[in-house]
Amino acid sequence: MVPEDKLEQIRARFAFLEAKMADGSAMDEIATLSKEYADLKPVVEQINQYNMLVSDIADAELMLDDPEMRTLAQEELPTLRSALPEAELALQLSLLPKDEADEKPAIIEIRAGTGGDEAALFAGDLLRMYIRFCESQGWKFEIVEGRETELGGYKEVIANVKGVGVFARLKYESGVHRVQRVPTTESGGRVHTSAATVAIMPEAEDIDLVIPATDIRLDTYRSSGAGGQHVNTTDSAVRITHLPTGLIVTSSEKSQHRNREIAMNVLRTRLYDLQRQQADDERAATRKDQVGTGDRSERIRTYNYPQGRVSDHRINLTLYKLDQVMQGDLNEFIDALTADDQAAKLAELNP
Repeated sequence: MVPEDKLEQIRARFAFLEAKMADGSAMDEIATLSKEYADLKPVVEQINQYNMLVSDIADAELMLDDPEMRTLAQEELPTLRSALPEAELALQLSLLPKDEADEKPAIIEIRAGTGGDEAALFAGDLLRMYIRFCESQGWKFEIVEGRETELGGYKEVIANVKGVGVFARLKYESGVHRVQRVPTTESGGRVHTSAATVAIMPEAEDIDLVIPATDIRLDTYRSSGAGGQHVNTTDSAVRITHLPTGLIVTSSEKSQHRNREIAMNVLRTRLYDLQRQQADDERAATRKDQVGTGDRSERIRTYNYPQGRVSDHRINLTLYKLDQVMQGDLNEFIDALTADDQAAKLAELNP
């Protein structure tokens, strides 16, 4: 269990922040203090709940020595003691290091992988799956760039998702998604295997990453729709190249100003994600088999249409509810992946 002196340090820090904000003497630090206060508040609430339960158990045990109170204590103690493990776990989870990106909006990138037209169709299916999931969460989903195929699939699509706790819920979706099914173009009824990659990145803000103007090259060009239709007569499309890394981002909406804004946002997010990946790689040197590292090359999930099942290979979880999953019912997978990640982090804290 967490040492009492550490819990006392947290309570003392919380009390200090509360007093500091109340006396009005640190207005220039109010934003920083408010954030730390908000982060600590749920932790302190868990500490107080845990301490209250421990105190109630101690009081009930003392009552066992009182003939008049013994019966009442014998009735209460089993319930109180059975609640202790859950309270300890809740407290430990509240003390786990927080991912600062968890509350951020996210950029989703879906790309067709091996499998030609079928892979592009599957990428489109994944896009619709995420749209429905985000709608069920009350989040705003906006496609900012996409390359459609003639069959209605996507070679590549980039979307922005805004809402509460977006990255925390979506971050485990990064990786290779594999589909096994009979393609609509297959006349022999054979099952084919195709794949698409998904990248979930926390959306970066200006305060997260500043890109010097000297590090980018901006090009404009005329954009066109699928099959050469809807050709623009003005150079409204934007291509931004990040010179130090060679990253290239494009946007081809009607407004050049909007395209530049979109492209810079995506570029900033990719660079921020690159920094996070490098930091994760350093931490992963001492932590193997980490769930949720966001490794784009890792095969994370298989969608088997003939058997109606979806299998997540990271946690060996198979659900025979393919139709519901493709309709956006992802919570069972996300909850299990979150719990597995928390268990791994708890194991690090309590080796």
